[in-house]
Amino acid sequence: MTNVFDRLTGQEAIADDLRAAARAARVLAARLDAGASTDLFLADDEIPAVDAGWSRASMTHSWLFTGPPGSGRSVAAQCFAAALQCQSPDAANIGCGECRACVTVMAKTHADVRHVVPEGLSLAVGAMRDIVQAAARRPGTGRWQIVIVEDADRLTEQAANALLKVVEEPPSRTVFLLCAPSVDPEDISVTLRSRCRHVALVTPTTADIERVLVERDGLDPEQARWAASVCGGHIGRARRLATDPEARSQREKALGLARAAARDSTAYAAAEELVRSADEAAKAISAELDSAETEEMKTALGAGGTGKGTARMPRGSAGALKELEKRQKSRATRVGRDVLDRALVDLAALFRDALVVGVGAQVTAMHPDKAEDIANPLAGYAEPEQLLQCVEAVLACREALDMNVKPKFAVDDMVARIGLALARPVRAQ
Repeated sequence: MTNVFDRLTGQEAIADDLRAAARAARVLAARLDAGASTDLFLADDEIPAVDAGWSRASMTHSWLFTGPPGSGRSVAAQCFAAALQCQSPDAANIGCGECRACVTVMAKTHADVRHVVPEGLSLAVGAMRDIVQAAARRPGTGRWQIVIVEDADRLTEQAANALLKVVEEPPSRTVFLLCAPSVDPEDISVTLRSRCRHVALVTPTTADIERVLVERDGLDPEQARWAASVCGGHIGRARRLATDPEARSQREKALGLARAAARDSTAYAAAEELVRSADEAAKAISAELDSAETEEMKTALGAGGTGKGTARMPRGSAGALKELEKRQKSRATRVGRDVLDRALVDLAALFRDALVVGVGAQVTAMHPDKAEDIANPLAGYAEPEQLLQCVEAVLACREALDMNVKPKFAVDDMVARIGLALARPVRAQ
């Protein structure tokens, strides 16, 4: 892999569009350097030769990358940022992946590319105002000052309004790249979406994911094929399932709930086990991140130093560490919700597999390895209406978690609904 856009799996058309826009941006940057017009649309004679005749070879200050989980929307934004800063003299190979700019952007160390990742359940207005203020400065080493906002759907209303103000009247050298699941108003405000060029990514195919796992990650072909078939189009999840026994165990517990929920004797024990395992997985992830952050903070505050005056950290250090602990606790809550939500998505997909079998639809299964063990027996046991109610129960649980309902209560309510749905008169044998 050389060019940064080679990282976009199954998104060839999107990669071509972003390359053309990056080449147009290079022309615009040269125009700004010369003190010319700041209009971000090129005249026909200014379109790079490699994009001649292509009507979308233009640049804008604000972009919105959307796509289902695992489609690579944040990767696409990062690759585009690298192409915008690329120093390669060959415009046809923009985003070369070899120059210093490309390497530092992809390593998230470029001074003029800021990554905004909500560590808690949301991104507050104060943090967004600080980011907007910093982004208004002229770039130091690159052509553009770039802000990548991952999970823009987690912006609070006030934070979204603060971002909207600068997007409406952006500095000439600043580019905002927002990432969200969709253009639904629940994910991104209508007004903010209207100020951005929309880039809609698609779910990679199973074959594309399998190829990446084998060629890029060096995984066993058989394991890669299985992981690609059950990951729901999520490349990162496929990688975890293929390499992490804990991820496979978490999936088994989630899918096992479909059978356990049909019996009162096992339903709530299985629900508690699912919540507990999600909590343990989140704690393990958070502990690894927290330890490194805490040590880095203490070192920055002077801990571990030698010599006169270094016996203790300076005044105010306790407050800084307490604030760090607060952010880490918020992040741990978010990680826990994300892990549990992934399990619920797996469970809903399993009921969906049973539903499509029941109605005789010719649709690719989300969990093909569970067809004989769970999906087909469920389809033979319950009516399609019952299975649809099970799917709705899982989706209601996800919504409850979004509303900050305690996970134990939300999952217990879900298994109760599933149990009631499956307890009704079943299909004649």
